[in-house]
Amino acid sequence: MSSMDIAIVGGLHSDARKQAVDRLLTTVPGSVALHHDLATAVHGTVVRTVRDATGVLSTGEAPLVNDCACCALREDLVPELERLADSGLTRLAVVELWDSVEPKAMAEVITAHGGLRLSGVITAVDPALLLPYLGNGDDLLEAGLAAAASDQRTVADTWARQLEYAPVLAVADSPEADDEDRALLAQLHPTARQVPISGHGDLAGAALAGFDVEAAAAAQHPSCALLPTDADEHGVATLVWHRDRPFHPERLYQALEDLTCAAARSRGRFWLADHPDTLLGWDAAGGALCVESAGPWLASLPDAAWEMVPPVRRAAAALDWHPEHGDCCQHLVFISPGLDREGLEEVLESCLLTDEEYAAGRDAWKHLPPAFDTLLEV
Repeated sequence: MSSMDIAIVGGLHSDARKQAVDRLLTTVPGSVALHHDLATAVHGTVVRTVRDATGVLSTGEAPLVNDCACCALREDLVPELERLADSGLTRLAVVELWDSVEPKAMAEVITAHGGLRLSGVITAVDPALLLPYLGNGDDLLEAGLAAAASDQRTVADTWARQLEYAPVLAVADSPEADDEDRALLAQLHPTARQVPISGHGDLAGAALAGFDVEAAAAAQHPSCALLPTDADEHGVATLVWHRDRPFHPERLYQALEDLTCAAARSRGRFWLADHPDTLLGWDAAGGALCVESAGPWLASLPDAAWEMVPPVRRAAAALDWHPEHGDCCQHLVFISPGLDREGLEEVLESCLLTDEEYAAGRDAWKHLPPAFDTLLEV
């Protein structure tokens, strides 16, 4: 196998994505781009295009697998990358993802194949479109962007994950973007390396810098996510809310709409009194909230089981550790222009157990009204 590098470039901002891919093709000698167009999936095929800086080199069709365009992409992508690597002529293969395909899934497909080397994951961003996409609660199916008939994702939650997974953001030069847009981008993903697509940005260096798929997955997982820190700039604020007392299930459930709509983006982990051993993930964008069980709190595991827990998870728990109840806590972040910090904190505080409820102890907590059981499919 040759020393070919592979970089993924994704994102729903298709114009910015194409600009970023074109930039790589013109600046990295011996580079080609692969793109699978899933728009034709409704007709039963996925169209693959391979191009370089001079134009299209080849096109082909991949049949649908189990009525799933993403499955067809997975089945077709690795053989194509192997073919390019075996030819020895390609220095960099740029995988340009179709609009709603998420980079995490494709990064894991590529790295699962031992002979292929993923050297970068980039999400392309037009800052002026950041808030409109983050606020768009439409289903991908309605928007014509679904990767399968069964796709239940929304524009907003898909865009949030695309943005937050990539360690590099290729930023389009957008005349419509203002300081608020740029502050929102910085606060949504403060650890990302931002590289301008035009001008003197070293996009090629970012595409070849290397990528750790396990670290990227851990940074997204609710139990050890690298959550943004407190910030306030150009009218955009990030509220980090950290408490070591569980939520009352019924009061929190009644406040969900207010909390979900209070910010353009919110995420984190939370502790519910009637499920005291379960770490719950909070993921909201576009006015819609996804709540899911993310496994047990480490405090609820027997000591012998700790050896099975990844070090990054143990490190995250240690940061939150409380002498009485271990890593069980509320750690939520809310990011938005015009964020009402005080109002938001007031609602959150009102959802916590009172002193009296807290003192009643875990056995009593488990008998509180099970308001979240339908959401958690318990």
